[in-house]
Amino acid sequence: MGSMKWRNTRRGSSKNKSTDAVPLWAGRFTEKLSREAFSFSSSFPYDKRLWKFDIAASIAHARMLGACNVISDGESKLLSSELEKMMREIELGKLKLEGEYEDIHSFVESALTKRIGDVGRKLHTARSRNDQVVTDMKLWMRSAIAKLCEAICELCEALLSVSQKHIDFLMPGFTHLQHAQPIRLSHHLMAYFWMMQRDAERFMSLHERTNLSPLGAGALAGVDFPIDPRMTAEMLGFDGCMQNSIDAVSDRDFIIEFISCCATVMIHLSRLAEELVLWSAPEFGFIRLSESLCTGSSMMPQKRNPDMAELMRARCGRVIGALVALLTALKGLPLSYNRDLQEDKLAMFEAFDVTHSSIRMAAALITTAEFDRERMRSSLIGDFSTATDLASELVRKGIPFRQAHSIVGKIVRELIRQGRTLEDVTVDELKRHCDAFDEASLMAIKPEVSVERRVELSGTAKASLRRQFAEGKRFIKRLQKFVAGLKLFGEP
Repeated sequence: MGSMKWRNTRRGSSKNKSTDAVPLWAGRFTEKLSREAFSFSSSFPYDKRLWKFDIAASIAHARMLGACNVISDGESKLLSSELEKMMREIELGKLKLEGEYEDIHSFVESALTKRIGDVGRKLHTARSRNDQVVTDMKLWMRSAIAKLCEAICELCEALLSVSQKHIDFLMPGFTHLQHAQPIRLSHHLMAYFWMMQRDAERFMSLHERTNLSPLGAGALAGVDFPIDPRMTAEMLGFDGCMQNSIDAVSDRDFIIEFISCCATVMIHLSRLAEELVLWSAPEFGFIRLSESLCTGSSMMPQKRNPDMAELMRARCGRVIGALVALLTALKGLPLSYNRDLQEDKLAMFEAFDVTHSSIRMAAALITTAEFDRERMRSSLIGDFSTATDLASELVRKGIPFRQAHSIVGKIVRELIRQGRTLEDVTVDELKRHCDAFDEASLMAIKPEVSVERRVELSGTAKASLRRQFAEGKRFIKRLQKFVAGLKLFGEP
């Protein structure tokens, strides 16, 4: 293998040829970048996704340079107007995001210079790609947070709606995947609602910490022109400016947090997906997923597979992988900027794309699912899941809980040995184990009675669920208000 590589090199393989692209830093070099090195290092194929944010930040920068008399007012207006034209042309498909460029910044500056000559070369005054790219990513992330919060809101609305509709559906609650106590289906689904609520809160909190502008930091030490970073921060909707120029260009905490938030969402969705897969199996039969969200088998004609839930479950790993990749890249990285940081965007985009599509799919699965009320209720028969309620009856009569637990445990053991269930037991049989039992004890072991007694804390009783529904609606309104208040410059 080694000799073959050597022969290819001697023949003048493409990896020894230089690229025709002229990088922004070419003045110091006498030798062109090899095509292999260019291909290896170019981020344009994926960071061109930042184009609208890069142009928006460049317009703000150009206007600030003019307002501070770093460039003339006419030059500032020309730069701004041409950048706005470029944005419209890209949106219309007249200006294509293609060609040999190191990154989106190089593309924008090159296209601008082709249009207006030397004035285009003035745009980068008092700015480095180091503070420029962090600005772009923060603007992109603001839009990504908005999109994710919108999707979470959609999923929360679906969970709330389905929970309200199925409030009378009873089912087993599980611990260790074993029947534990009776619950309402609504209570189980609302558990995911509150997971999503916390996920949204994390994104909102992240936005508060992230929404500071790095523009003005330059490459790392600040800039030696009389600029006004607060002006660009205000134009771009930032709440203020970073406090340290080195930190401004080397900080990737906000991306770590973003991907971590996405990973937490995906873990929640993966748990939901697992339950949808289990519940749709014949052994459970609790749920029937919409045919529009299932697939069949190429061999077995009877199959109806919950593929969307399975894919959602698997894709959790991609987001966790993106988080690990970025953490590994940052570990031990010296200040300030290093090219390693170019890899942050791949991880960031991957996390967003997978998480956003998964949230939307989860909402579709929940909205279109059919729940089998009779199957869920019948699965409570003979499962001894109201044994705790029987013990509670004794506690109410003054018997210590640990003693009551032991008494009921013996009753369960005896019934299992006889092949019987709690539904079969009589008061006389109960009294043989403890005189404190009475007719009310038989009522206590009915699942409908059991669920209604669990009002505190946020239990499975109707009264508790109605409080959850009301609080959930208030949260949805607050989340919608947050998204509406964000200043966005494009789609993530």
